[in-house]
Parts: sequence; C-alpha cells; structure tokens
Amino acid sequence: MDERDAESIEERLQYRFRRPELLESALTHRSAMAEGRSTFSRGEARTIGALAMEDNERLEFLGDAVLSLVVSEFLLVSFPGWSEGHLSRSRSRLVNARSLEQAARRLDLGAHLRLGKGEEKTGGRKKPGLLADAFEAVIAAIYLDGGLEPAREFLRRTLFAQALEESGEALSVSDWKSALQEFMQALGRSPAEYRIYSESGPDHLKVFEVEVWSSGERLAAGSGSTKKEAEQQAAQRALELLQEAAGKEGGTWTKRS
Repeated sequence: MDERDAESIEERLQYRFRRPELLESALTHRSAMAEGRSTFSRGEARTIGALAMEDNERLEFLGDAVLSLVVSEFLLVSFPGWSEGHLSRSRSRLVNARSLEQAARRLDLGAHLRLGKGEEKTGGRKKPGLLADAFEAVIAAIYLDGGLEPAREFLRRTLFAQALEESGEALSVSDWKSALQEFMQALGRSPAEYRIYSESGPDHLKVFEVEVWSSGERLAAGSGSTKKEAEQQAAQRALELLQEAAGKEGGTWTKRS
C-alpha cells in the first residue's frame, strides 16, 4: 500500500495510523495472500506486536469482540432502564451483517480491498460478506494502533447513528432524565440543569415549558402539563440530539506530514 492510498483511506476513516501495516492487513483478503498479490511475501507473516498478521481474518476476529464491547457499553449507558434481554435484542438489531456492510460502503472500503484475481473477477469488492468482514478488521486495526477510545469514536462516527435510525426501534425509556444523565456522563459532559422559562394557563390547565442546559449550552426544550412532564420531554429531545451528534462527530484527524 503506497503513501497516497493510505492517506486516502485514512481521510475517509478520519484516523491516522501510527502503524499503517495494520490498515494494510485489515484490507487484505486471504485470496490476495494465496496469489501472492499482497505486499507481504508469499507465506511470510508480518509481525505486529505479538501478532503475526497476513490477511484480515485474524483482525476480523478481534474486531468482532471490540465491536460487541463498544456497542454493549453504548446501549448500557444510553438506556439504563432496559433489561438484559432488551439490551441483547437491541444489540443484535444494531450490529448485524447488513449494518456493517452498509458502514463499509459509506466508507468505500471496497475500493481499497486487496483481492486475488479470482475474487476480483467475481465482484469481491461489492460482496456484502467481504465488506462486513473488512469493516470489523478496520475496527481491530484502529484498536491495536490507538486503543479503545479511538475505536469507540470511530464506531460513533460510522455506525451508531445510522444503525439506530435504520433499526426503527422506538426508545422505551421510562426515565429520560436518568438516561440523559448517564449518556452525558459517558461523554464527559457536565450534569444537566433544567430551567423553567415559561408557565402559562389557569391552575387546572397549566403548561410548563422547560429548557435543559449543560456547561452554559442550551441542549433542548420541552413542554407539559407538569414540571416533571416538561423536564422528561426536554431530556428526551436532548438525549436524541446528543446521540445523533455522537454518531456523526468527527474525531481528531491529521494528514501525514
């Protein structure tokens, strides 16, 4: 993989590798190794730390574990009211072959895969299974290169928001204020503060309007016939906005000098 190709992929991933060979392994299919088309010598393993890497199968194995951990953590923190069964079902809906394939397509990983001639002829660059596997291998490569936090941020940017939206699963949190607080804590933000900015109507038909703030920033607003109802609505809206932002935010990425 030349410098130009690596730079192009890193720009899409929004992550710069300190050890580009990890990225190269993540994008190398076993068919390329079998035909000697990788930059690795035929039958020769490149040692990365304590691991001997050739194609992306071993990285895929690790990436699957990292993905499961990060998604489990995301759901556990975001939805404290959910049972273990609900969390497991949601994880299965969010993380599946289709969602991983779509994430890989958004990143155009197929264009950068290293394939053998036979796999190339049969349309390997567009095969859902190969794309999903490559995405998991990239997760592992980022994890090995930079640790858990960069891998977590990569998944927030590339998978979570889209997968949540496409899952079509309605949130069933009974206490939105607690869910918001847990999520903000996970993001390292200051606790939420609720402010009543409007109270109107007769006693039997009151309407309260509440804003939720954090670190001097207005996050969202809500209304209801009671203060509690208005606060819950504001918290729900704030949580949804923060989750969307967490999924789309771009981490720190710098080009190679």
